Amino acid sequence: MSDEADLSTEQAGTRAPSRVPRAYGDAGRPQGAGQPPRQGSGEAERIAPDAAATEVRVYTILAARKDFVAANAGRRAPTPGFLLLVRVRDRGSGDDLGLSAGFTVTKKIGNAVVRNRLKRRLRAVVRAVLPAAGIAGADHVLIGRSAGLTRDFAALKADLVTALVKCGGQ
Repeated sequence: MSDEADLSTEQAGTRAPSRVPRAYGDAGRPQGAGQPPRQGSGEAERIAPDAAATEVRVYTILAARKDFVAANAGRRAPTPGFLLLVRVRDRGSGDDLGLSAGFTVTKKIGNAVVRNRLKRRLRAVVRAVLPAAGIAGADHVLIGRSAGLTRDFAALKADLVTALVKCGGQ
């Protein structure tokens, strides 16, 4: 016995037409689609540069391990959100007398995402406070603490000012 006898030859309901590719590709805009888009004015629009992008950094970033190790021998000022290490550079060492800052966060704080978030917060605090209150000719190293993630940004700025005064700043 064949099962084909029980199948209906009628198609059930409406179906979307099957897609058959065209022989010559895209036919372009459909007929009656209206006017083509107008061309803009001949003058180019300029976007004002972002204030943060044009900001001139008045401090250098510490990257060498020897600078972090040397800063560890300097003055310390603990705060709830970070530990500040300040080492005044020797005038005879040939280093410039400008400000420099370094940031470090240990793996105890959390994974890479958490550590990077804390370093971004610390960089923002330094960018706001260090040009006005930093110690000239010194390396400033901020070691992040877990409370720095949840501490209010204004409190972090106040902590940095207090720590700089404790380490011999203005």
